[in-house]
Amino acid sequence: MSLRATAAAAVLLALAAAVPVHADTHDPAPGAVPAPGTAPVPGGDGGLFLTVSGGDESWIRGVRLRCSPRPSGPHPDAEGACAALDTARGNLDRLPGDQHPCTKRFDPVTARAVGEWRGLRLDWRRTYPNACVLDTAAGPLFRF
Repeated sequence: MSLRATAAAAVLLALAAAVPVHADTHDPAPGAVPAPGTAPVPGGDGGLFLTVSGGDESWIRGVRLRCSPRPSGPHPDAEGACAALDTARGNLDRLPGDQHPCTKRFDPVTARAVGEWRGLRLDWRRTYPNACVLDTAAGPLFRF
């Protein structure tokens, strides 16, 4: 094996070792609200990693949001986003949103929330026809 191939293999092994293995392969029901009796995530609230991707699955932006013990993280409206999650009780399909008119332009975006909210695991994804429709549905949660 050449030196270049050996170095590439070492880098790939190091990267693979750095990626956390997620033992829970259960895909939650729509809305990503954990079933009653679901155990809290050990070790506290690591928060949610929120992302918005373009129609071609290209990553546009992302941010971490923590709601426990108080809203924090680099989200520009952590308090508003956590309040929306509290109102929806963690069910992102029931966010209060912010209704306003949108164009019918088709430029799909996919919103995703992965992590913990108030100690419960969430893994939620939804595609919207455009960013404005996402904003009306999710309100401050994906405004970053």
